[in-house]
Amino acid sequence: QVHLVESGGGLVQAGGSVLLSCAASGTFHSINEMSWYRQAPGLQRELVASITSNGNSYIADSVKGRSTISTDNAKNTVLLQMNNVKFEDPAVYYCYVDLNEVYYWDQRRYWGRGTQVTVSS
Repeated sequence: QVHLVESGGGLVQAGGSVLLSCAASGTFHSINEMSWYRQAPGLQRELVASITSNGNSYIADSVKGRSTISTDNAKNTVLLQMNNVKFEDPAVYYCYVDLNEVYYWDQRRYWGRGTQVTVSS
């Protein structure tokens, strides 16, 4: 069993910053990838940022230059720092984890419940 705990969502003033956190816990050997997706009502889910175990990272063009993704490996946690929040950023943000499971029949991909980010003027 693997659990993802997300935090950091809420109401953010335009131009402000938000820090999203996702911590993985449970039984697994290691984590291959941790990512943040977002989905606004009526729209498809899109990848915001991703980071792999070897340190490679990806930032979507929509948030590039104002967002940073990082990990705390000791805590199995991924962080998304988003600055200069804009009106196009409101969405439910979901944590995604791809891991190496203990048993071959076990699930290796997990989604968080999602955390809402709302922007005010």
